[in-house]
Amino acid sequence: MPRTQARIGLGLFVLLLAACLTALGSPGPRPSAGSGSAPNVATVDGPPPGQTDLLLYQTIVSGVGSGANYYTVAAESQRMGHYPLKPFFAVRLPTLAVIQAALPQTIVNLLLLLLCVATILAWVTRLRPETTGLVALGIAGLLVVGGLYVNLDPDFVVFHEVWAGPLIALSLALRRPGHWLSAVAFGLSAMLIRETALLYVAIMAVFAWKDGARREALAWLGAIVIFAGVLALHAYAVALVTGPLDRVSAGWSGREGFGFYVTLATISSGLDLLPQWLASLVLGTSLFGWLAWRDATATRALAMFAGYAALIALLARSDNFYWALMTTPVLLVGIVFAVDGLRDMIAAARDTRRITVTRVIR
Repeated sequence: MPRTQARIGLGLFVLLLAACLTALGSPGPRPSAGSGSAPNVATVDGPPPGQTDLLLYQTIVSGVGSGANYYTVAAESQRMGHYPLKPFFAVRLPTLAVIQAALPQTIVNLLLLLLCVATILAWVTRLRPETTGLVALGIAGLLVVGGLYVNLDPDFVVFHEVWAGPLIALSLALRRPGHWLSAVAFGLSAMLIRETALLYVAIMAVFAWKDGARREALAWLGAIVIFAGVLALHAYAVALVTGPLDRVSAGWSGREGFGFYVTLATISSGLDLLPQWLASLVLGTSLFGWLAWRDATATRALAMFAGYAALIALLARSDNFYWALMTTPVLLVGIVFAVDGLRDMIAAARDTRRITVTRVIR
């Protein structure tokens, strides 16, 4: 990298860290992992004190497990908890609740653990050719574990993002040029659990089309078409159990800014163990590391982080901490590449070599 370009790059890196530090002034409740309950946020139109999203999802799973129809149980539970039922996407897709209701809790917890282990192994395998030595590879694996900090807590097993996030990470790790079928399948699975996974699938479709991989692009688009059909059926089913007096969502227009995404990403990963200022700097360094890794996977991951960061910065409310779980499973992996990236950039910025031409006259 030329010296001037390297210096500009270092300046932009400092600006990125400064932007991450705006998290110190951002709102956002903290998930109570120890108590197994989500934070309470009581508002005029929102749930009353004592009602949490976690309790809502547990009630729905219990009702479906007792033999009741999912949409009937979901509508009744959300009414009792003062949750909105309109528009239709205020009600989650039934996929996760129906599966959990059909299985013993031990099996459900085991399945989530196996999904997290598969995600870790997939990323260790993916990073093996990019690292030198077992130490770096081991650190990379631990960083994935740190990203799955909340996902590994069985108290949050009913949260849809806890499943969709690792499915997205697994899809990203498995995708290769010419080998994309499993990646598309896991991407579709993530969408059928949490609708916001559509953003990831759309990003993958755009990159595949841009790279000239037409069959892969059509596969991603096909997954979106399937999801759209399921979503239409979901909208119809919700309409059958709602009435004119049901609550309407206040909307998603938090406009809390980039610092809010940083806050949610840190409290939804192993960075929650660090002070917020330090966690913000580590997260910014990790994002830089993804930029330093010159690879198609890194480019797609960066686009995904940027997309969800924009989504959260513009739309998420202060009680939507779990939105960041869509990106946290592999967010910290960038640290592996940040060290070499910063070293190379600093070396280029400090380069003072000059070419001296000496003319010899005989």
